Amino acid sequence: MLQEKIAATPVTIETERFTLRPARKSDAGLFALYAGDKRVAEATQGIPHPLPPGAAEAFCARAMASGGDEDIWVMDGTRSGLPEVLGVISLKKMDRNQSEVAFWVAPAFWNLGIASEAVQALVDANPQQNATMFAEAFQDNPGSARVLANAGFQYLGDAESFSVARGVTVPTWTYIRKLDPKG
Repeated sequence: MLQEKIAATPVTIETERFTLRPARKSDAGLFALYAGDKRVAEATQGIPHPLPPGAAEAFCARAMASGGDEDIWVMDGTRSGLPEVLGVISLKKMDRNQSEVAFWVAPAFWNLGIASEAVQALVDANPQQNATMFAEAFQDNPGSARVLANAGFQYLGDAESFSVARGVTVPTWTYIRKLDPKG
């Protein structure tokens, strides 16, 4: 049982400025601070606003649980003198050796290339050995679309996704990245 739990833990991925690492209970405070920001919540599909009490702790518990359909990494900047949590990036498993990439970065670190560096590192590492990665960006968030394009994702088409924070369906751009699953 312990060996299965270790095998299911997301690998640590090093970037030039920070580390993508598994979540820890101690991350909950910064998750609550950053994900509780309306600008962050409204740029995601699943973060509610206002953030309910206990939501950050529940997110940490889900991120740390093994055997789920999503691997979650924290963008940890401590080795470069940056905060312990800069944002979050995840890969949600789909069928046929595919995953969906999702990410958010705390507003204090916007426009610093943090998201671009994290997405590129995740694509390069390809920890789930995917043949294909997908991603969506809300059409009113061109910065996230640029992050995906810079990481080699190709525009696939328009769609819509529900935003919990906004309480409405929002137009999205869908992107695809073909990969070599053998690395």
